[in-house]
Amino acid sequence: MHFDLITIFPEFFSGPLNYGILRRAQETGIVRVNVQDLRVFTKDRHRTVDDRPFGGGEGMVMKPEPLFEAVEHLLGKSVGNAAEKRPLDDETAIVLLSASGKRFDQETARRFAGLARIVLICGRYEGVDERVAQHLATDEISIGDFVLSGGELPAMLIVDAVTRL
Repeated sequence: MHFDLITIFPEFFSGPLNYGILRRAQETGIVRVNVQDLRVFTKDRHRTVDDRPFGGGEGMVMKPEPLFEAVEHLLGKSVGNAAEKRPLDDETAIVLLSASGKRFDQETARRFAGLARIVLICGRYEGVDERVAQHLATDEISIGDFVLSGGELPAMLIVDAVTRL
């Protein structure tokens, strides 16, 4: 199993990935975890990943362009763009972690455990531009009926649950 975690806080994962079953699974090669800094895929000198929502609204959302570029870089192929989605192979999931997503449960963990690769997009701010959910993500997942400051904790919960299986 290969996990890719896309985040603006890559240092967040240095602790949780180095303990217990996750550490042992990585050492034995059962699981491979790659943490990708989203800011690498920005085009401006300030490495901006947020913008006003497309179509208006309050707050800031994560821009779609760096997310599309990060996923394409990790997968080594085009996944479409903000207007159209290209199909992926059946062994890969691109998961957007979102408060409005489908609730993560043991059945979802089992389904994910049957995949070869999972790309987890850790949202921040008021969320992610809706084009990411519509044209990039294969799944939109929530871990519960509450709001967190970002998708890093949910990503770790999913990595742990799937690795255990």
